[in-house]
Amino acid sequence: MAIEINVQTTPNPNSIKISTNQTLFEGPRSTSLKRGDATDLPLAAALLSIEGIDNIFGIRDFVTVSKTEEAEWDTILPQVEEVFEKVYA
Repeated sequence: MAIEINVQTTPNPNSIKISTNQTLFEGPRSTSLKRGDATDLPLAAALLSIEGIDNIFGIRDFVTVSKTEEAEWDTILPQVEEVFEKVYA
């Protein structure tokens, strides 16, 4: 089954929440990583490799992606969607 993503705005204009129909992060603990952090989680590594993404926070079936102040969502969001397509193909 292909992954379905639902992008939602947040009160912070530099962050978006992405909910999915699949489990992204196993277990009861959250995942919080900044650009440059090492991780063996394919989704996290791919998201953090996108130019302009500062950090991510995820648990179970959602991830919040935060960008740097200078970055533009119009540039980043298509890349984020592409990451989900590749990681969950």
